[in-house]
Amino acid sequence: MSVVRRTASLERPWRRLAMLCLVASLMLLAACGGSKTKPSKGSTSRGNVSGAPGRRGGINDDTSRPQASRYGVDNDSVPNDNLDVSKLVEPTPRNEPRSLYGNKSPYSVLGKSYTVLPNASGYDERGIASFYGSKFHGYKTSNFEDYDMYQFTAAHKTLPLPSYARVTNLENGKSVVVRINDRGPFHENRIIDLSYAAAVKIGVWPKGTGLVEVRAIDPDHPDAPGTLVSSGTASSPPSRPVSSPAPPRPSPMVVTAPAGAGAVSRPAGAATSPSAASSRIAFQPPASANPSGAASAASVPPPMRPVPAPSTGDIAAASIASALPPEPSAPPAVPTINPKPKIYLQVGAFSDLANASRVADQLDKAGLGPVSIIQADINGRSVRRVRVGPLADVDTADRVTDQIAGLGLPRPSVAVD
Repeated sequence: MSVVRRTASLERPWRRLAMLCLVASLMLLAACGGSKTKPSKGSTSRGNVSGAPGRRGGINDDTSRPQASRYGVDNDSVPNDNLDVSKLVEPTPRNEPRSLYGNKSPYSVLGKSYTVLPNASGYDERGIASFYGSKFHGYKTSNFEDYDMYQFTAAHKTLPLPSYARVTNLENGKSVVVRINDRGPFHENRIIDLSYAAAVKIGVWPKGTGLVEVRAIDPDHPDAPGTLVSSGTASSPPSRPVSSPAPPRPSPMVVTAPAGAGAVSRPAGAATSPSAASSRIAFQPPASANPSGAASAASVPPPMRPVPAPSTGDIAAASIASALPPEPSAPPAVPTINPKPKIYLQVGAFSDLANASRVADQLDKAGLGPVSIIQADINGRSVRRVRVGPLADVDTADRVTDQIAGLGLPRPSVAVD
């Protein structure tokens, strides 16, 4: 009996301990059941993102939720660490099948419809680029890949997913090859949303936006040139001016005066004053040359051709020919310098000059900036484009866009020249 009692007395403490552990476990489970699992802060909040390139966020992304509540934080941000993009490798363009997701066409976002291009071949567009970072890191892209802000990727509204493009910052000449695997940006006046790494590489970060050229890359013909299209009309045929007299940045149109009036249609700012036309002086031959030859040379207005020399004045004739100014058709070659890109807002394109002039007058009275009418030939059809600009920066372009819409005019598209 004593042995049994002793054994029972020894078991009681262990039973009590087991009961306490069971109760504690139940309380812990109840506490966990009362809260939802939040996305890892390490991939969505500033300062806690690992700087290791290629790290995925490990987010349990519920893509069925609306965009406003899908992400762990409300505002986008970037990591605190200084990213060394020189250690990152650009993607190599290759032929890939179209993604099962993200290529629906047409599709609508915020009440606006977009048509996905049948292929990326030949696409070339200039406009404003933005970028996205920590808020979206680890979440799914439109084609259901994990967004990794430490890779060279981008979002585009109309290029097929996936596709490849070279993005060049027109303000500093830096460029990067990106793989496009997402849709966006749906902010007005933007043509591409770069990953954080791509933005750092070409200098769009830390400024936030940049003037860029986006040229799609055909893996079979990576060096093939593209055809520039107007911003906001990527799904439309190319609409750049193609008339041969037009310079790269067209000048305001000058209406030709009636025949016989002596006026000539030319780009605004071209030299037309008498002083500009007479700035070159005819060469005066030496006194020993034939006087009649000297008189004939002085009487010919510039530009002049070599004056025929008398039979006894071959040396003087050679001197005259070498000293005369070159003909206008063969100007001396000068180094090509890329001018700083400028932002314009295209308000409309009109076949009728009177309609274009009415819109231009309305904009001019509003005092939103310089207004010009640009004539261009598109697919054999003459149109007049009404533009406001150049504008100082992207913020100004966004503000003026709203002001133009406030006048009852269509919302303009951005043009970068």
